[in-house]
Amino acid sequence: MNKDFFAPTPPMGWNSYDYYDTTVTEEDVRANADYMAKNLKKFGYEYVVVDIEWYANAAGTKRATYQYIPFEDFEIDEFSRLQPSHLRFPSSENGKGFKPLADYIHGLGLKFGIHIMRGIPRMAAHRHMKVLGTTATAADIADAGSICGWNPDMYGVKHNADGQAYYDSIIQMYADWGVDFIKCDDICDSWMYPVERFSGWEETRMLRRAIDKCGRPIVLSLSPGPAHVENAYHYTENANMWRITDDFWDNWELLKNMFWRCEQWQDHTRAGCWPDCDMLPIGRLGKGHGHEWTSNFTEDELKTMMTLWCVCRSPLMIGTDLPQLNERDFGLLTNLQILAMLSDGRASQQRRSNTEAVWLSKGCDCVRIALFNLSNEDTEISADLPSNAIGEGIELWGADSCKISENKITATVPKHGVRVYKFGMSG
Repeated sequence: MNKDFFAPTPPMGWNSYDYYDTTVTEEDVRANADYMAKNLKKFGYEYVVVDIEWYANAAGTKRATYQYIPFEDFEIDEFSRLQPSHLRFPSSENGKGFKPLADYIHGLGLKFGIHIMRGIPRMAAHRHMKVLGTTATAADIADAGSICGWNPDMYGVKHNADGQAYYDSIIQMYADWGVDFIKCDDICDSWMYPVERFSGWEETRMLRRAIDKCGRPIVLSLSPGPAHVENAYHYTENANMWRITDDFWDNWELLKNMFWRCEQWQDHTRAGCWPDCDMLPIGRLGKGHGHEWTSNFTEDELKTMMTLWCVCRSPLMIGTDLPQLNERDFGLLTNLQILAMLSDGRASQQRRSNTEAVWLSKGCDCVRIALFNLSNEDTEISADLPSNAIGEGIELWGADSCKISENKITATVPKHGVRVYKFGMSG
């Protein structure tokens, strides 16, 4: 199967991490899926993704000390494959895995995704458990010298036929469950190893081969970032999306830094290949992280975030608890004129300084110009119009019209804010 057809436009959906951390339950997932089907599906949001440690029975119970509890009690089958915690996902009992939950989500007209960690469970290696499709044990294929610096659950997998058999077995199991999306962690970048010695590069290729064999179109997302732009070919050949940043949160300096990151990756987007700016920290956040808060972004900063993600064609994964979305945030997530840049944008380019950024995005029959104010005070920003732009310019967030003179557009943009103008094109 051609992976580029799995995600012809940037994937859109919801991910449990920003709000629930490791503690999400089946009840939580179903509630968010219900909300998405009723309110967001018509705007293009379709993926429901269960993030990290869905296999851990006691996840979150020692959050003040550990995000990921060492030597935790995991659910695992006889072939070294992690299974959903039946305490948190009751429908998974008796070996059903995530299939009942995936069936429920598919019944809503949505798609189902899971988070996994690179590698094989340390528990399986220590117990010399079996690996489906080979006479090797988990201890034989585990690379004990390849670990994650922030999560204690896994060892890397050796790059041989038995290691490939392990990846084939877990991906086929996910396909049988009905998984449509896999976010694999500790594989896009690692701060522990020099680039040339990071086994995640080969394990990415092993995942790609396993997905190609399984008979199901599964979108592959790689985390965490920052991705290495010099390895862009590796990502585009093997994955559908890859993180260009470490975890992104509701902090202005992190958002401002994303303009530089997006500029690095602006020439590496195409059908099936999407540099990923990470989840959208909007609405209520942090319940499973030990304290709950409302996003620290101002309304103008949220508009800047939504516009930047869309103009550079990043996947959109909402990080909040969807049933708690307020009217304002719902409106920001569902502005069809802004979302149109995900599917209609092409050849987007940025001009940037420390205080402002201008993005030009050409569509099928229009051109959009986004004026971003990166400074701490309201500022007048100008940009040249393409010679074939026609019309007065419609501001897509509903602000006042711009001034046009001598083929130049000028607008006053609030601090940390954005103005986005859409023009027709002649010829």
